[in-house]
Amino acid sequence: MEQELRARAAHLVGIREKAEAEMAIMGIDATFIDRLVETFYGRVQAHPRLGPVFDGQLAGRWPDHMEKMKRFWSSVAFKNGAYGGKPVQAHLGVKGMAADLFPEWLALFSQTLADIAPSEQAKDWFMATAERIAKSLTLSLFYNPALDDPARKTV
Repeated sequence: MEQELRARAAHLVGIREKAEAEMAIMGIDATFIDRLVETFYGRVQAHPRLGPVFDGQLAGRWPDHMEKMKRFWSSVAFKNGAYGGKPVQAHLGVKGMAADLFPEWLALFSQTLADIAPSEQAKDWFMATAERIAKSLTLSLFYNPALDDPARKTV
């Protein structure tokens, strides 16, 4: 059992080291993660549709949210386990949350990356990751399998 635990710990270290090396090649470090989160969420707050939804949920708690998002993106990029939250549960029941906000969120994220990403490779990696996250959240929050029921389809 002890040998298995050591092997697992070594495996996890290897995953983190590989992720850190891949991010370094793209010019990504902790400073960039901070800048990405600060810039993006500053733009979210000013956005005419996204701002009110986020602020309705986070009013008075923006600094905590920013730190949580920094841990989230650090965990995603560097595979370091810095984030341990549950994104789907965090978004359930948010007043004003709608599936059609995700394309706007992605467009704003894309523009932020275009403005600040240190490389095209970094921009592509973060955008692909954000698209997967948006798709996952959209499906988790809004997908209704009953709507895909062939028996309910009309020609």
